[in-house]
Amino acid sequence: MAGPPEKDEIDLAAQQSVRDARERTNPLDGNGLDLLFREARSFNGWKDEPISGDDLKAIYDLAKMGPTSANCCPLRIKFITSPEAKEKFAPVMFERNRAKTRQAPAVAIFGMDHEFFHRQPQLTPFRPDDIPNRMKENPDLIPHWASQNATLQAAYFMMAVRAAGYDTGPMQGLDKAMCDEVFWAGTAVKTLFVCSIGRGDENTIFKRNPRLPFDAACEIL
Repeated sequence: MAGPPEKDEIDLAAQQSVRDARERTNPLDGNGLDLLFREARSFNGWKDEPISGDDLKAIYDLAKMGPTSANCCPLRIKFITSPEAKEKFAPVMFERNRAKTRQAPAVAIFGMDHEFFHRQPQLTPFRPDDIPNRMKENPDLIPHWASQNATLQAAYFMMAVRAAGYDTGPMQGLDKAMCDEVFWAGTAVKTLFVCSIGRGDENTIFKRNPRLPFDAACEIL
């Protein structure tokens, strides 16, 4: 098995960049933690405030930095923003979810690319053939890698939305087979879930449901 690649000037510069970032930054304060976690909510109602394509691009550029297995990056996103796109999208959603997705400034369709490994030479140029060969020899791995890593990336994306000061409303209530046919036809991409994006309307919020306490979900060994 090949050993780790030798470090070049780009590697050394990356290491120094991390050191510099650690010296000039601090852990998030309480306000930052509230923005991302403690006071953040999933919204069903939206204010009439647009989110621009530049904002969506900036959010993606944050989210794409999150780690995936072998940097495989299988997430694909289609953003539904125009009236025409919303009309096309509406039948894909279950009836109870149509009104709120029509109202949202943007809806992200998160998809997982089952041919993600074709891009591996671009994403891991120091070992361009490792993952493609592994997937070709073990095709049963492909759905698991695609699903698990794209779901991770979708979660990063939602946290990046919050970090940018917007809100999210993730949903599984849609006909995924229809969504695949309408939006991913001719590709190897399969729908994961969708997420409304915008400025949430606080008047639509209900009390927060409980979460599992540490002792019920975790164990320190």
